[in-house]
Amino acid sequence: MGVTKYLSVWLAVLGLGSSAAAQAAYPDHPIRVVLPYSAGAAGDLIFRQLQPGLNKALGQPVILDYKSGAGGNIGTQEVVRAAPDGYTLLFGATNNFVINQYLYKLRFDPLKALEPIAKVADVPAFIYLNAQVPAHDFAGFKAYAEKHPGLLNYGTPGAGTTPALSGWMLSEAVHGKMTAITYRGSAPGVQALLANQIQVYIGGYGIASAYLPQGKLRALAVALPKRFAALPDVPTTAEVGIGNAVVSNWWGLAAPKGTPSAVVDRIQQALHQVLSDPAIQKKLESQGFLVNLGTPAQFRADLQKEAPYWQDVVRRSGAKIN
Repeated sequence: MGVTKYLSVWLAVLGLGSSAAAQAAYPDHPIRVVLPYSAGAAGDLIFRQLQPGLNKALGQPVILDYKSGAGGNIGTQEVVRAAPDGYTLLFGATNNFVINQYLYKLRFDPLKALEPIAKVADVPAFIYLNAQVPAHDFAGFKAYAEKHPGLLNYGTPGAGTTPALSGWMLSEAVHGKMTAITYRGSAPGVQALLANQIQVYIGGYGIASAYLPQGKLRALAVALPKRFAALPDVPTTAEVGIGNAVVSNWWGLAAPKGTPSAVVDRIQQALHQVLSDPAIQKKLESQGFLVNLGTPAQFRADLQKEAPYWQDVVRRSGAKIN
């Protein structure tokens, strides 16, 4: 072998070694996770539980950065435009990944502009009813809604969100012609429900379950394959006969498109390690969140399957963002 060939081989080996070393060194400085909503939202509550474990598993501080606005599009776009090096990540909700592109005129398609890492947690959606409505179960609610079309109102935490679109689908399913009333988040929506300004609200366990023992609200159904452990008497949406007319929200982690697969896998492994902790799972479940232990490939497949569903719902509902 000539000198030139020897040199080429050694350069190739050195190049491969440098590349492997660079990937093995990840991360070597703090990681920023963009949450495209304000502090105190569901995503904030979830990620705060994961932060200490991720800091330890990755050996670097994982910093949460709130970038709210435009239904989460501002923060999502910032991640899309970031360097694909694993140091800027997105912790977003269902609408940031598979709904907003059908509601807004975005300059990016999240299905193409983001690298899925993992779906982190599901937020089972409960149908809450104000107790002044003369219905004690879903069958009674459906009968009342059908008999009084246009009388009931349902609240939403924002146009285009999963509760808003689920509310429209629920109204269609019970033939209730319910009116949507939009609030600036879940907290004011639940307060309006308690005051009977609205009669129906679709949301997670943590936002309204405390009012169930007081008899102020009733939980009619939950959008899960099986009943929620903390409220075993509440039937699933399948059990009450409305299938997927109400869909639960979820939160997932992603990186900019082009992030090296070795880096994506490193983050997913750290996340899996943290989410596998029974104490973390128990804490999250007590707040109404169910841990998901999926892979990047599974998350990508879920997104591709779910996006057409929401595209169809947006089209049929005529939902528009003002």
